[in-house]
Amino acid sequence: MTYAVKNPDKIVPHLRRLVRDTWFRLRTRDHVAYYRAVMKSDTARDPGGAVGSHTPRRWLALGRMQFDYLVEHGLKPECRLLEIGCGNLRAGHLFIDYLHTGNYYGIDISPDILMAAQDTIVQHGLGDKLPYLTPVRDLRFAFLPDAHFDVIHAHSVFSHSPLEVIDECFAHVGRVMKAGAWFDFTFDRTEGQEHQVLREDFYYRTETLIALAGKHGLRATFMEDWERLPHKQSKIRITKPSLV
Repeated sequence: MTYAVKNPDKIVPHLRRLVRDTWFRLRTRDHVAYYRAVMKSDTARDPGGAVGSHTPRRWLALGRMQFDYLVEHGLKPECRLLEIGCGNLRAGHLFIDYLHTGNYYGIDISPDILMAAQDTIVQHGLGDKLPYLTPVRDLRFAFLPDAHFDVIHAHSVFSHSPLEVIDECFAHVGRVMKAGAWFDFTFDRTEGQEHQVLREDFYYRTETLIALAGKHGLRATFMEDWERLPHKQSKIRITKPSLV
């Protein structure tokens, strides 16, 4: 109520979203199916807005920020990159152009946003780079080969995921990571009580996600240098300790 008083312009959009999301939850069996319905609705209205960029300029800027960060941290053209929740290729179009042909693999739970991703490939003339775009129903990666990817990237995915979805990802992602690979993901960070808004936006404490990764034998590091960039989310990097 305090937030509503301070932000009266957001009351009507919030109520509209509440009604829509309640309808979707009543008609779907789990969170992935529910959020797939959310993405279908959002993509029909605005593919850029569906991935959190309501203007072309913001879409380009956020994509460039993600791309530059990974390149600064060691992404090379010869790397194989898996992007979880690739959306309409906000950052993906830059990764595809930079990487060697066939080295980009994008997955998303939303077939509708992947249709928009195909439009992005056409608009940017990237067909010759042969990117892989695949719809998925979970984050088990069962169809992907062992030890295949050098870099895994998930931007604004876990910010929309309950803990059981993140746990599923952590339980299986290590299998598809090569020796020396890293997995970067962003999340909505809170230093107070963990909470969610309309089952769309989830806020976690850093130590919760670090401990969850550790449960699956993964090493997680909070990326402090990401905090200086103009983005509201935080970032954690996961690596798989080498077997001695």
